[in-house]
Amino acid sequence: MRKEIENWWKQALADLRSSKNCITSGDYYLSVFMSQQAAEKALKALSLLLFREIPQGHSIIYLAQKVKLPSRMLSDVRDLNPEYLTTRYPDITAGVPAELYDEVIAMKHIIK
Repeated sequence: MRKEIENWWKQALADLRSSKNCITSGDYYLSVFMSQQAAEKALKALSLLLFREIPQGHSIIYLAQKVKLPSRMLSDVRDLNPEYLTTRYPDITAGVPAELYDEVIAMKHIIK
């Protein structure tokens, strides 16, 4: 495996670990964001492996379609995709993201 692919994959795993750690600490909004980041980086690693390129942007829906992720996984991808923004910006959620997430929501987005 090329070093670049390995680096993206290792970072995806580190982000997933951070997502789980955030659940333990009660930082649920950050757990969801880190889950999105883990998915994005894993899909970018796969894109590098398959096509030797990293698509620009942060849409995990686009990335999932590009690498032909199985259809049974696309529903989870669609749910997780907007979390790139909603976990971080109060103007997107009309509230404080840190106050809008709970353990149930965070656990729903943990990559299994």
